[in-house]
Amino acid sequence: MRIEALLPAGIDPRCTPERLAARLAELERDLFTHGVRFHNGRRVVTGYSYGEFYDWDLYFECLFLSYLGHAEFCRTNVEMFLDEQEPSGFIPRTMGVAYPKPRHHFKPFLAQTALLGCRETGDCRWLQGKYYDRLANYIDYWFRHCDADKNGLPFWDGSDHSGMDNQSPRLGFIGVMEYEGVDLAVYLVRELRAMAALAALLGREADAADLAARAKALTARIEKTFWDESAGFYFDRSERTGALNRLKTVSGLLPLWLGTIRPERAERLVREHLLNPEEFWLQYPVATWAKNETGYYQERKGGECNWMGPTWIPTNYMILHGLMRHGFWKEAEALAAKTFEMALLESTTREYYNGETGTGQGLSPFWGWSALAYVMPFEARERYAPDDPECTAFRRIETAG
Repeated sequence: MRIEALLPAGIDPRCTPERLAARLAELERDLFTHGVRFHNGRRVVTGYSYGEFYDWDLYFECLFLSYLGHAEFCRTNVEMFLDEQEPSGFIPRTMGVAYPKPRHHFKPFLAQTALLGCRETGDCRWLQGKYYDRLANYIDYWFRHCDADKNGLPFWDGSDHSGMDNQSPRLGFIGVMEYEGVDLAVYLVRELRAMAALAALLGREADAADLAARAKALTARIEKTFWDESAGFYFDRSERTGALNRLKTVSGLLPLWLGTIRPERAERLVREHLLNPEEFWLQYPVATWAKNETGYYQERKGGECNWMGPTWIPTNYMILHGLMRHGFWKEAEALAAKTFEMALLESTTREYYNGETGTGQGLSPFWGWSALAYVMPFEARERYAPDDPECTAFRRIETAG
């Protein structure tokens, strides 16, 4: 498809096809000049100029790369991490020397990344044998070692483990292995679904049925455990006390991404919270920490990656597809257009953004997951979901680069 197909209607006139074409060319140049590395003979990719490889970043980077026709990184990066697996199933969530996380298990995105690559190429034979077994072992690690009360809902090892680095009021610090994360449970459902799809592709029908059943059961636990009827919101839960941690954060919106929320709950979540300008719907939504919660702030105070209010593209992307899955088409298009405009009006793609002003923060330039901002309006308008396990006809940007 041509660049013009990516542009939403009715946005700032400075968002021209020429500006977008230049931005996509810059992204592709930076990505393949600075982001592509070699590791043990494999060509792998990272969105970070300091050379670190991260867990959930990989999945969103590969979603954007699907538009450029580069499915190979789904395989090479996944293999790189699986090769580091310990017998217990543990895989460290980072690879590199800048920010090692030797005690943090890889977030539940490996199977989704592997499935994305298999669907793009039509070939999953590389997973036969050890890599399939390692994927299964890595998923099971979450339930064996990160679920002390054995209720089927694993916990994060503090906010840094979740990737929402400084949301310590929600999840505690490193070593506080207490809070069952709404976000974690959502990722695990999607990971179990992806693993079921991989099992089916490999002819492992019994595994596929078992994994699908586990995903369905975990979905039910999310609805039973995290939903608070009085607030109309999903909250994390303390394993130690059994109480919900009633802080409104972007994590509580992510069950939308599963596409299985009861209609009345989805309606409340969207109308009362997501679209509320005093909570999440800022000038450039979606706030990662509700505006009316204690601790909210937009501009970083030091060198921190700030998740206490700023807008991050990957969480916007998850919410976008959650809105689409629940039929909130108008709201999805509005979110996509706002995100697109915010990213394109900056002088270059940034790591994250001030949700009140649209000003970029963090790495500059950034060629990682924020690139998804430029395809979100197209996905909303065309109802295209490359993250859907049923998607097989992948779209390409004809004039990128």
